[in-house]
Amino acid sequence: MADVLASLVGRHIDLVAAPFTLPRSRVLVLRSEDGAGVRVHTSEYEKRLSDCRVLDAVVVTDADGAALPVADVLPHRIAFSDVLRSSSEHAEVSRSLSEHREAERDETLSPGQGGSSRFARSTTEASASLTFDGPSALSIAGVEGARVLLRHPDGRVEEHALTPTGIRLRVGADRSVAVEPGDHPAALDATEALWDDWLGRCPRVRDDLQQMAAFCWWVLGANIVELPSLGGARAVVPSKIGYVGLWQWDAYFIAVGLRHGDPALAREQLQLAFRFAREDGQLPDVVHEEGVLATSDDLPESDRATLRRAGSQIADPDAPVPLTKPPLAAWALRKVLDAEDAPDWARAQLDRVIRSQDWWFSGSDLDGDGMPEYGHPYSSGLDDSPIFDGPIPTTAPDLGAYLVRQDREIAALLRRYRPDADSAPFLARAERTERLLLGLWDAGDGRFVARGAGEEIRSDTIVGLMPLLTGSLPAGIRDALREAVDDPARFALTWGLPTVAASDPDFSPERMWRGPVWINTNVLVAEGLEASGFPERARELREQTVGLVVHGGGPHEYFNPHTGRKAERATTAFGWSAALFLDLAVALS
Repeated sequence: MADVLASLVGRHIDLVAAPFTLPRSRVLVLRSEDGAGVRVHTSEYEKRLSDCRVLDAVVVTDADGAALPVADVLPHRIAFSDVLRSSSEHAEVSRSLSEHREAERDETLSPGQGGSSRFARSTTEASASLTFDGPSALSIAGVEGARVLLRHPDGRVEEHALTPTGIRLRVGADRSVAVEPGDHPAALDATEALWDDWLGRCPRVRDDLQQMAAFCWWVLGANIVELPSLGGARAVVPSKIGYVGLWQWDAYFIAVGLRHGDPALAREQLQLAFRFAREDGQLPDVVHEEGVLATSDDLPESDRATLRRAGSQIADPDAPVPLTKPPLAAWALRKVLDAEDAPDWARAQLDRVIRSQDWWFSGSDLDGDGMPEYGHPYSSGLDDSPIFDGPIPTTAPDLGAYLVRQDREIAALLRRYRPDADSAPFLARAERTERLLLGLWDAGDGRFVARGAGEEIRSDTIVGLMPLLTGSLPAGIRDALREAVDDPARFALTWGLPTVAASDPDFSPERMWRGPVWINTNVLVAEGLEASGFPERARELREQTVGLVVHGGGPHEYFNPHTGRKAERATTAFGWSAALFLDLAVALS
């Protein structure tokens, strides 16, 4: 099965939106800017690709000196040839998936009947191929007469003859390249085996979702980075292009998808997110290769400049502001444990979750009224949402809902893993928080309203739908939120729920959290609909969400709600979109 999935995944690795890379590697291979050959970059925290150049071009030529195009890509190798795969051969890949699954269901079939042996890994006769030779080296080999040109960022050009054993390009920590003799067949076998093992864990889902599920599972594997400063811990980052770190919120969503094929790696993401809690229990926003980001004075200058341009009142605070992410830790912990129980580990993590939940009430109730606030836009996960156009701190209905849900999740986890512990205080706090949350309800407008430093913020955003997650709203409020979800003038757009209502003056179909559809907010609202007694509407939203990812061509960071395509500035091959697609696909299958 893994080889069929690899061929399906290869159709998405275009070396533009999806780079050629390896789990744990910091090396990325993409198409050259001029289309001739490929280029090589490293993936580094808070650095642009343009600042991480290794080779500006790797161009393979035939014996006559003619450049050979990229003809075919699979997870384990890039093939260069002047013979391209035909469209009929592409169709054979899709047909093979169904045939293979039929064979899996019939245990009487011999290995030669209907299984992977019926499907060739590549229908391209390659003149040369490129693969990985470990996390920090590439191997390239070719037929007799083939050569490779390496163009360095300083303009130097090297030329090397290729043989079937090839050459090894070892990338140094300083982005230098050492050219060494290679063992290309061995490197190819090792890389193929690594991806076969990973793809072999891909969840099996409905036929119409399996191809995208395979690609999303590849995205999660491709986005694994190793953090040597943290003892070689594996972080599944949002993207190796631009997001090389473990963001707390991303870790929760990514773990929820990983649990279906690699529960141990899912637990590792949560453990990393919880590992660097501050003394007062606050969890940091980001864990990265150089440390953690837990307060505003840890922010890179580029982030401060972005906040200044947006007119944020928190760009240059007088004192450091804590930076974290919304409290969904217990929600993610419970889901990961539902996939594979780990009682001792669960008890250790639960301590950290409880302390982080307590921090919200002791360290982020900034006006002392019992309802915690966001002290910084980044702590919401919705950086540029119009709810932060007003003064800070922000009292937001989504935060209230998450806190209610988390206290109830903690109580359930305590009953499961510490039956002698008293869960009543958490349930009582959830009740108090929900009463305060209901104070944000505007009966006249029929929606929840955020407040900035006590002032109402009238923007109609998706955060106003999150109270559905409590599952215990009064019937009139619950029904009003269901009507909002179904209102085509507000949230019922063709491709899902916009992050700002289409009727709101702040709506923009392309600007991050001001209108595009995000997979995680769709998922949370769907869960809220189910918790609030609307299971069929929840299923419709989940079907719409997986349909969006398939229609849009992949698990992008966010989508235009009118076209269903990637928003112009959205990142591609995005971790939580891939993970949540998988979680939805499993549930819907």
